[in-house]
Amino acid sequence: MHAIMLKAKLHRAEVTHAVLDYEGSCAIDGEWLDLSGIREYEQIQIYNVDNGERFTTYAIRGEEGSRMISVNGAAAHKAKVGDRVIICAYAHYSEAELLNFKPRMLYMAAGNELSHTSNAIPVQLA
Repeated sequence: MHAIMLKAKLHRAEVTHAVLDYEGSCAIDGEWLDLSGIREYEQIQIYNVDNGERFTTYAIRGEEGSRMISVNGAAAHKAKVGDRVIICAYAHYSEAELLNFKPRMLYMAAGNELSHTSNAIPVQLA
């Protein structure tokens, strides 16, 4: 049996560009792609924290160190500059791979500063 699991997440990154007249995709700072394990041209899901939009596109490599999140093409209708987004990639894993499975997660602070990384989602108690 295989399970679809969260592979990587960029949590609460800020959209820096929204370019309608573009072929498509989402450009992400190349350093963040490397840290998260998201590959260029890999399918990603984007969840817009500010307006509730959820959409699918693919990642392209942005300039390293740019702190760029550029939502391009038709997806630019779903996010504007300044919106906070969660970007996720998922993958299929076998039961054997799940024994040591841990997702890679990057957490962003204001101005798209990388706050910290983790491989576990913190539990928040009420």
